[in-house]
Amino acid sequence: MTTNITRPDPDHSNTEKDPDTWVTGDEPMTGAQQSYLATLAEETGQTVPADLTKAEASSLIDELQTASDRAG
Repeated sequence: MTTNITRPDPDHSNTEKDPDTWVTGDEPMTGAQQSYLATLAEETGQTVPADLTKAEASSLIDELQTASDRAG
């Protein structure tokens, strides 16, 4: 018996989801998000609110990465 494993189509991957559709998006941001935001805020001279949700933190990370030239 042969099993064929196919790679997912990168255009239809579920590895990147819109934070607005996250089931846990309204939970408080994670420690990792908070730490990374602190680094990005320092690099960009921005202030980051301490009470962000996971979804808000993710969106702000994307924004600050672009401002700090860390965009991937």
